[in-house]
Amino acid sequence: MSFQTGTTSVALATANPWSLVPPLGNLDAYISAVNRMPMLTVEQEQEYARKLKNENDLEAAGKLVLSHLRLVVSVARQYLGYGLPHGDLIQEGNVGLMKAVKRFDPDQGVRLVSYALHWIKAEMHEYILKNWRMVKVATTKAQRKLFFNLRSMKQGFKADAAEGETHRDTLSEGEIASMAEQLNVKREDVVEMEARLSGGDVMLDPGPSDDGEDSYGPIAYLADAKQEPTALIESRQRDRLASDGISTALAELDPRSRRIVEERWLKVNDDGSGGMTLHELAADYGVSAERIRQIESAAMKKMKKALAYYA
Repeated sequence: MSFQTGTTSVALATANPWSLVPPLGNLDAYISAVNRMPMLTVEQEQEYARKLKNENDLEAAGKLVLSHLRLVVSVARQYLGYGLPHGDLIQEGNVGLMKAVKRFDPDQGVRLVSYALHWIKAEMHEYILKNWRMVKVATTKAQRKLFFNLRSMKQGFKADAAEGETHRDTLSEGEIASMAEQLNVKREDVVEMEARLSGGDVMLDPGPSDDGEDSYGPIAYLADAKQEPTALIESRQRDRLASDGISTALAELDPRSRRIVEERWLKVNDDGSGGMTLHELAADYGVSAERIRQIESAAMKKMKKALAYYA
């Protein structure tokens, strides 16, 4: 399966993948098609992942890849503000997705969508680091004229300066006015272009500083955190745990264990205080505080097992 966008092509190297997405020549059609791909259930995902891991089943790998193509499109959309083609971002993300599918272990207890996000974003970040520039220097005819003349004219102003006088790196008001008149452009355009040429590039990922401390660049906040897929998935998982998950896990406990867990961890009084302490529960049931702690520990383990389904 492949698609073309200008000079961009995306190919998924899978054997006999689902035939729901035919060869396409339009990026919008591709996105529409992948958004209609069926999503896998937990059981299906586990089945295909085990077939790939144990039998090297490439058809199963294709189904895992194709069912997550919409995730790549969603992640790529968060990086559109940096001047790079959407199709190229999707292509790099698809490479990361295929790497994730190849390395995915179904026995680790996590969904492929969570595991794949790291690989998808890693490939996109690498692409951005290699191809994106903070400043697009000249995009219009007037800006190109300024670009090719500003440096030479600045050198001329320096040469005209009196001997022994230190010339400023930035243009004076008079020099700006003179340059704008000679090039027949607006004063504001001269100021803007000088700022662009003086700014230089900014490293997206500066890495550790000389003193060993971590330093941060734009790579740390390229995507919109509010719409970042990982945050959205985590939010949905928290909602499920807070509703269906907790209720289901508590239903697995006997009445005494359930009350102990609720009093110790779930109850909040009007004044903001919690429920009963170990000693208060021990006095209520006529046992030691250590026995209450043991019951609580066993109940927590049982609940953790029940909550694994919602992870």
